[in-house]
Amino acid sequence: MKKILALAALAAAGVSAHAATVIHAGRLIDVDASEVLTERSIVIENDEIVAVEAGYVDGDTVIDLRDATVMPGWIDMHVHIASQTSPDRQLESFTLDPQDSAYRSVPYAEVTLMAGFTTVRDLGTSHGLAQSLRDAIAQGHVIGPRIFTAGKSIATTGGHADPSNGRSRALAEDPGPMDGVVNSTDGAWKAVRARYKEGSDLIKITATGGVLSQAKSGQNPQFRVEEIEAIVAAARDYGFRVAAHAHGTEGMKRAVLGGVDSIEHGTFMTDEVIRLMKREGTWYVPTILAGRFVGEKAEEPGYFSEVVRPKAAAIGPKIQDTFARAYQAGVKIAFGTDTGVSPHGDNWREFGYMIESGMPAMEAIVSATRSAAELLDQSERLGSIAPGKLADVIAVPGDPLTDTSQFGKVHFVMKNGKVYKQP
Repeated sequence: MKKILALAALAAAGVSAHAATVIHAGRLIDVDASEVLTERSIVIENDEIVAVEAGYVDGDTVIDLRDATVMPGWIDMHVHIASQTSPDRQLESFTLDPQDSAYRSVPYAEVTLMAGFTTVRDLGTSHGLAQSLRDAIAQGHVIGPRIFTAGKSIATTGGHADPSNGRSRALAEDPGPMDGVVNSTDGAWKAVRARYKEGSDLIKITATGGVLSQAKSGQNPQFRVEEIEAIVAAARDYGFRVAAHAHGTEGMKRAVLGGVDSIEHGTFMTDEVIRLMKREGTWYVPTILAGRFVGEKAEEPGYFSEVVRPKAAAIGPKIQDTFARAYQAGVKIAFGTDTGVSPHGDNWREFGYMIESGMPAMEAIVSATRSAAELLDQSERLGSIAPGKLADVIAVPGDPLTDTSQFGKVHFVMKNGKVYKQP
């Protein structure tokens, strides 16, 4: 009788119950309403959520999470999925083949998914590695999150993401637009088209110097506004959004005025930049975790080269304070960690740093779900638990709204309706 009543209830809701998987959620975080619902049933068919019902209804397969907090799969908007920082980073750029990095990326992808991140935005991977990993995951050959990748980051000569930085003169070739290095508006168009050719999903530029590149400045501006405008114009032709790595103030201003969609890191963000970002609707992806990580490692002798170490010590610790000011000012924020700088699988630590800096836990979760999906231009399919969305569902045993350690205790992971981890 119970089964018959449950099927009748699903039919009344317009749900075909013949092959439904039902998750019984004791606590369900509704990121659209920013509230916690109790005793809900999430009805899933194939890879899609078809209904969210009050109470506990039956189905062909029932997953019991009545003692857990259930929420949408998290989205990390800034990772480097095929690499991970170590003291050997510079040496490995000479000793590792792309195939070596490809094999290393497989466990990075799996540990990321198991940490609760069902989607990531990869912001800078060479040799087509992220594209191949993306496709292998989508085809079921490798376990990992859904990947959207920028492919090779676009830089200027000598700038952050110029692949010849730090090499001897005998080995330092002069890379061009096909390699992601530009010095003119014409080169900017060619570099974007090259990313389209290599199968990228978006564009990433390095608007200022960076911490981990073998170049002196970590914050100087590295593009002219007209070059950024050309990149953005070309990107729009191909349906690409544009993310801008930026630490220094002037480079941030140029990037925002040039029309980029997001500022990554934003270390030396001023009130003027904040006003510009709010005026232009530019998103901010903070990456506090990376700042904290490099700040700590800068104190370890030998971990970074003597070119990188002072930049890591000066820039890293400032990102958290910048996040706090940007949040208080009302800048749009999407969750991102720069994982690959820090170890893969530790992405969840960003939640704690955001909350520590004044963002309520519910808003931090929203930044990693609904807000991230909006910046990714995937709101129709990702970012919340609602009918019509892909069945990306995760759970933790306790209440992350009152206990931040729960973010690191994900014990249930479903992506595209398939369970990868369960209690």
